[in-house]
Amino acid sequence: MSRDPVHLTRGGVSVVLARDDAGIPFVVHWGAALGDLDDGALTALTAAHRPGVSRSSYDVPRRTGVVPDVTRGFSGTPALSGHRVGGGASAAAPSLVDWEVLVGDAAITATSDDDEAGWSVTLQLGLDDAGLLHARTSVTNTADGDLHLASALTALPVAAHATELLDLTGRWCKERTPQRHRWVQGTHRRDARHGRTGHDATLLMVAGTPGFTFGSGEVWAVHTAWSGNHTHYAERTPEGDCLVGGGELLEPGEVVLAPGETYRSPWLLGSWSGAGLDAMSHRLHAHLRAVTPRARTERPVIANSWEAVYFDHSLERIAELADTAASVGVERFVLDDGWFLGRRDDTAGLGDWQVDAEVWPQGLAPLVEHVTGRGMEFGLWVEPEMVNLDSETARQHPERVLRGRTEVPPSWRQQQVLDLQDEGAYDDLRDALISLLDDLDIAYLKWDHNRDLTDVTHAGRPAVHGQTLAAYRLLDELRDAHPALQIESCSSGGGRVDAEVLTRTDRIWPSDTNDPLERQHLQRWTSLLVPPELMGSHVGPATSHTTGRTHALRYRAATALLHSFGIEWDMSRLDEATLAELAAWIDLHKQVRPLVGTGSLVHPDHPDPAVLVTGVVAEDRSEAWYVVATVAATATQHPAPLLLTGLDPDRTYRLSEELPPAPGGADLSGTWSARGAELGGRVLATVGVALPVLDPEEARVLRLVAIA
Repeated sequence: MSRDPVHLTRGGVSVVLARDDAGIPFVVHWGAALGDLDDGALTALTAAHRPGVSRSSYDVPRRTGVVPDVTRGFSGTPALSGHRVGGGASAAAPSLVDWEVLVGDAAITATSDDDEAGWSVTLQLGLDDAGLLHARTSVTNTADGDLHLASALTALPVAAHATELLDLTGRWCKERTPQRHRWVQGTHRRDARHGRTGHDATLLMVAGTPGFTFGSGEVWAVHTAWSGNHTHYAERTPEGDCLVGGGELLEPGEVVLAPGETYRSPWLLGSWSGAGLDAMSHRLHAHLRAVTPRARTERPVIANSWEAVYFDHSLERIAELADTAASVGVERFVLDDGWFLGRRDDTAGLGDWQVDAEVWPQGLAPLVEHVTGRGMEFGLWVEPEMVNLDSETARQHPERVLRGRTEVPPSWRQQQVLDLQDEGAYDDLRDALISLLDDLDIAYLKWDHNRDLTDVTHAGRPAVHGQTLAAYRLLDELRDAHPALQIESCSSGGGRVDAEVLTRTDRIWPSDTNDPLERQHLQRWTSLLVPPELMGSHVGPATSHTTGRTHALRYRAATALLHSFGIEWDMSRLDEATLAELAAWIDLHKQVRPLVGTGSLVHPDHPDPAVLVTGVVAEDRSEAWYVVATVAATATQHPAPLLLTGLDPDRTYRLSEELPPAPGGADLSGTWSARGAELGGRVLATVGVALPVLDPEEARVLRLVAIA
């Protein structure tokens, strides 16, 4: 690349990069596609954005480079920091000039060396086919002595008219709670220090024009694709910089680079949209659908044993549950916690991954054969990264319990963390899991992770970085050994939801709560990052065991309909009418399932916050399904009309309501006046259709099929 600007464009997005007088690349524009721009137009664009020189400031115009550099006067968060032990170089951060920039297919690789500081820094930046921006920063130690790396962050500039921020927070069973506020000068930073992604982690840092919604406004968002400690931040400086960024959070001494060693940051994924959050999410969904292993358009319907039997295991009891599951159309049966050595409750057994012969005297083979004989796949719960002190593993190898001092860290669900950087611990664990997979016909692992990593070190250094890489390695080795194996990322519910773990897993469990009222909210916001077919959603008992709320089956099943559908309920104790209703909902899910894994997820905005709408629209826009759910009493007796987004404005659609009848329930036939109407896509998006009168915590399902 010469000093002439470079224009990267794909998927309706443009990124324009240029170099300043010192040869330092900077981003002129990241946002809407700019069309065909010749060299003259690009040069003119860059010149038109040349900053001035103010009084009491630097004597030459200062631009913020693609790696914000404090040695050149950047006053915000340094992208790079560290210190050196031994050797001649001592600078805490490199001064990066004379960048070498290589231009590829909608991508650049930019490298700069600081011989005085002994750092070599590389930035990779590119657009994929969907217009999603991928960026990462790498650091190589090029001098004598160890380089103790403190940070290697990646930041992207956004337009100054993005003056509102959205991020997410939460807790166990209330993950992904949105919070919005003005974007003022200073740094808004969200750090996650749980040793895993975290229940309170913000999946995205979103900056946008005031009042942006799912369907309107211009937004820029970044996601740090990493499952350990990490950060997201948004920063406005008094000089006028507007940046969103992120990266791994490193503890002192956690990453130490010997001469010649390189650290590569997690990928920072950047998504721009000119039409609100839905269009922003579509770029991320396209990426995750492309990288998720063995991606399938249709996830099987799951029955999980946990809320049905908890630790009460026997072949007869579980086989009875499996028989009922098969009778209603379940396709994969998962045996949850309680099957392994000494595991009669949650105080013992973790780390001993052998079948408990007292409970399963013939092993799990008879159950597996029973399940597969009923035409279902068999799945198994594991929590490989954890250990109970009451286990043979901890008794024989106490040194394998991860800790930062002599005493073990505070107990959490009666468990500790297994040190996966200990070679013996890793090998024994891998071999035990592969032995299970070799011996049994296991199609699926529900992979849990039920505690934070607190006060943990390995070989005298903070352990989270190495523990995260070891977990990735373990997942990779199991997939290599059993390529057809599918894995769910569960971390006491939604504690490990990120784009990097989804390169190794096939589904996430967004929360331990099956309360559909909570699920309506948390699934909506989890979908900012995760496409619906990768998000497990289960029909639980009528009364939720996490909240005590009671809901009709219609509300629970409709909430799960447009996701990876499952059941976590003691179906063997249900009457025939309830089983028939559940089977009808499973059949309905299977009807819409091809669209769930291939279509576009939409959330039509409604003026009443009590009404939440979730839809999937076919790729060719020939069909769409919408779930309309109330999460409170509507503000007016007759709710405002529903505007149906995502359809082809030039086609005509026929509307139908798809709602299995509730045995003995209220007759809802004829209450939705839109049923049977034939209207154009433009009319449906602009004028909409009237909603029926809706009770609090009620759900209805609307289907549209193109007829012209």
